[in-house]
Amino acid sequence: MVESESAAPTRCAMVALLGAPNAGKSTLVNAIVGQKVAIVSSRVQTTRVRLMAVAVEGAAQLVMVDTPGVFSPRRRLDRAMVKGAWDGAADSDILLAMVDAKAGLRDDVRALLAGLAGRTTPCWLVLNKVDVAPRATLLETTAEANALHPFSETFMISALTGDGVADLRSALAKAAPEGPWLFPEDQLTDAPARMLAAELVREQLFQQMGQELPYAAAVHTEKFEERADGSAVIHAQIYIDRESQKAMVVGAGGRRIKAIGEGARLELETMLGRRVHLYCHVKVKPGWAEDRSVWRDLGMDWVD
Repeated sequence: MVESESAAPTRCAMVALLGAPNAGKSTLVNAIVGQKVAIVSSRVQTTRVRLMAVAVEGAAQLVMVDTPGVFSPRRRLDRAMVKGAWDGAADSDILLAMVDAKAGLRDDVRALLAGLAGRTTPCWLVLNKVDVAPRATLLETTAEANALHPFSETFMISALTGDGVADLRSALAKAAPEGPWLFPEDQLTDAPARMLAAELVREQLFQQMGQELPYAAAVHTEKFEERADGSAVIHAQIYIDRESQKAMVVGAGGRRIKAIGEGARLELETMLGRRVHLYCHVKVKPGWAEDRSVWRDLGMDWVD
């Protein structure tokens, strides 16, 4: 553990973000940290595993816990994601319940707020996307949410534009309990480079394919090698369910998979601060979502 060199007593808070899919949790994490550490996409259920990102505000260290969206699970993978979200909130000092202010209190949001009942952790309501939400409905949504669960604080923000984010970050720092920092000052995430590589390839799959992307697609960093010149050689394995999906991912003449790899490589080089040689491979593995060995490779906990 590392303590700040500031004369003020150090503070540290684990801050877990809970919300329905596409509430903007990952975008907010990136905004609070000040640079990209979590992948984002307009497609729901982008986040599959818990990720911790680290921000420093004065003498306070904020460990932001980005979790999968909470929704009604249908498949084993869905159940694992929802379980991961609630598990990520278990040891937090502050819970942020994020609500898409434009979408309002949909059934999945109401179910999430009901799930907060009985928790003793301080819980704050964060209305996101207020830049595109009807202003007349914001107070109404706030009142309805507080009727379902009494929140100790309410913030209205736009994680995308940054409006209100500084105020939220400052409030989190003030509310952080005194204690030693959990991470070195210059560390931005607990995610190893192998995981970052897989996540950035998956983000490019979302960006390059949009709604064409098969739900049953996953990425595993098969090999990560350090070169003497300081560069890294990375081989990423893209799992898909059916042979018919392979042509979609590879694209005509291999152009799509090349674009996916190039986009992920540029992001990785920025994050890691070094040259990266990235090779993406597509593997057809029917029923991978029911294979324990694949789950282990992806860093996910098996659920029954």
